[in-house]
Amino acid sequence: MTPLRQRMIDAMQLRGMADRTQQAYLAAVSGLSRHYGCSPDDLDSQRVQGYLLHLVRERHLARSSVNQAGCAFRFLYHTVLERREQVQVPLARAEQRLPQLLSREELARLFACAHEGKPRTVLMTAYALGLRVGELCHLRVGDIDSHADRMCVRIVQGKGARDRYVPLPPDVLQVLRAWWKLARPRDWLFGAQTDPGKPLCEDSASRWYHAARHAALIHKRGGIHTLRHCYATHLLEAGVDLANLSQWMGHRHVSTTMRYLHLASPSAPEAVRRTPLALLQALPLQPH
Repeated sequence: MTPLRQRMIDAMQLRGMADRTQQAYLAAVSGLSRHYGCSPDDLDSQRVQGYLLHLVRERHLARSSVNQAGCAFRFLYHTVLERREQVQVPLARAEQRLPQLLSREELARLFACAHEGKPRTVLMTAYALGLRVGELCHLRVGDIDSHADRMCVRIVQGKGARDRYVPLPPDVLQVLRAWWKLARPRDWLFGAQTDPGKPLCEDSASRWYHAARHAALIHKRGGIHTLRHCYATHLLEAGVDLANLSQWMGHRHVSTTMRYLHLASPSAPEAVRRTPLALLQALPLQPH
């Protein structure tokens, strides 16, 4: 490991950056170094900006991916190397694109087509609690509080290194209890496929989502994060207060949650508006 890489790791850990952010930043800087065949601290603004153009024009990366690389370079040059004036790193304006949602009928098909046991339970939990995939994979058995006067799930160190609590509906508790009886997890609720002593790999959860979506003949774009979008939209349709939903989602600002107002349908049928989680009641709760 080079001294510069170690300095960057130390700076990120000192600021409490999430593991995924650290990995993404290190990967972006490594890509920059490989592209020019030299250490990043030997590069100037022109070459850094040239690499960002390469990501756009040659590799055809999405704007969000290019901006993530740009944020990594800003952190390296402005924070670690303290060369803010010498190295300018522009960021593109973020695209304001509304997510594609799955209908309730599509969600039912998705869950039904997921493999029984862990894959189906993971996908149902992602939707029922509105979790980010990293939060989902790092759930521990002890995070589930099933006491009658509590009924919540503790999300530890979510995005922005913030803890929060998410309501635990009774039907979701039944799903999780069925999973616990089957797998008897001791620490991680959804342990890794090869080592239950480690958390589930995020790639595994994503693969299960795409496999179920393909089997259900759903052709809408988006990955497992779509389930979180569906959770937010369906709860708004069910009449949940925007401020409460913002807390459950772990959003720093209510304005982030407000975008789901554009997706919610005010004319949703009364049977649907009770709660989106009632959808789970029609599915088998006992994994095999």
